[in-house]
Amino acid sequence: MEADGMARRSKQEYLRVMWQRYQRADRATRSALLDEVTRVCGYHRKYAIGLLSRAAPPQPSVRRVTRRRPTYGEPVIRLLAEIWAASGYLCGQRLKAALPHWLPWLKRRATITPTMEQQLVRISARQMDRRLQARKHRIKRRLYGTTRPGSLLKHLIPIKTDQWDVTKSGYLEIDLVSHSGASAAGEFLHTLDGVDIHTTWVERQAVLGKSRHEVVQALTTIEAQLPFALRGVDSDNGSEFINDHLLAWCQKRPVGRQVQFTRSRPYKKDDNAHVEQKNWTHVRKLVGWERYDSREALAALNALYADLRLFQNLFQPSMKLVRTERVGSRRIRRYDRPQTPFERVRACPEADPQKVAALEQVLTTTDPFVLSRQIDRHLEHLWALATRVSRTPRETAPRPPQPRASTPWRGWTFSPRVQQQT
Repeated sequence: MEADGMARRSKQEYLRVMWQRYQRADRATRSALLDEVTRVCGYHRKYAIGLLSRAAPPQPSVRRVTRRRPTYGEPVIRLLAEIWAASGYLCGQRLKAALPHWLPWLKRRATITPTMEQQLVRISARQMDRRLQARKHRIKRRLYGTTRPGSLLKHLIPIKTDQWDVTKSGYLEIDLVSHSGASAAGEFLHTLDGVDIHTTWVERQAVLGKSRHEVVQALTTIEAQLPFALRGVDSDNGSEFINDHLLAWCQKRPVGRQVQFTRSRPYKKDDNAHVEQKNWTHVRKLVGWERYDSREALAALNALYADLRLFQNLFQPSMKLVRTERVGSRRIRRYDRPQTPFERVRACPEADPQKVAALEQVLTTTDPFVLSRQIDRHLEHLWALATRVSRTPRETAPRPPQPRASTPWRGWTFSPRVQQQT
């Protein structure tokens, strides 16, 4: 064993064992032990004699780690945490991109010195994640799905297996998220979720049930709210999408304004990865898994989505996956610079100038902190309208198990004692 390949902890343990042997050894044995210690540890012989001749075994040296004082004090982190909580608990990279939109409104609400403002602008995304780590606690819950495959008209709707590498806005991935709670019986609310591939612009509408008429009406509302022309929709194979109503809605339009209608492969959620991600971040994390089945809940959910539309598209930056690199067994994902969906829409030449100007006016006049508190009030009102199962105990005891009757099977009757032909 050589000294260069020996760890410090292993060397200390080795010296404690050699010290015990050295204390009990005679003169000749001590000389041999010293030769071994100098060869194993790489020490000078006189230094090894001093270590092994001590009254107590060698103790490991205390390693002192010098830590510098934090650059950003607790008042700065509290201000950062206020923006982080109000903006929807963004990651460090997205929070760094969101600061220019939120900081002017924060200065109206809190006392910020020029030094604190400089530190908020200068703090890096990695440092944000580190300093906010203690505040990050999330609750994970299971997903309850109610999608049923549709069998009609599949031969008329092509499957799109390639990735949506589009350079124009207007191509939406759509999906339906159920709000049935623990039971899928009866009618309940669904969220029609749509995300634009190029700009990451998100639109949602709540519908009662999953009838074809309701889905088409919700898509008509979404199309009217989009700041660009709708060019295509891509859905899963659920019967709420694969039907003649939606196919006619896409095709029966003036020449040049038809909407491309495609579907994903069955049981391949990666084909609709964009909208599947938004189902979690933009629906489940906010609305949850409660059951909503009333007209009051429908109005409350659509009122919530009206404010979330502005909040998430104007004030929440998002990151787009640019490419994936494979290095050995690792897959490294490369993302573009975090931007809000509205910033991407503003850079698109296909966007509607009038709608972009109206959204620009909303952006400059809307306080995101006030909008965040209004969304919280919508959520509290919505949760109060949830249909929850009563957990009162049963008034009567269940019936005791009855003795099992004989079971006929293929013309024979089996009983515990007798087997006879019928």
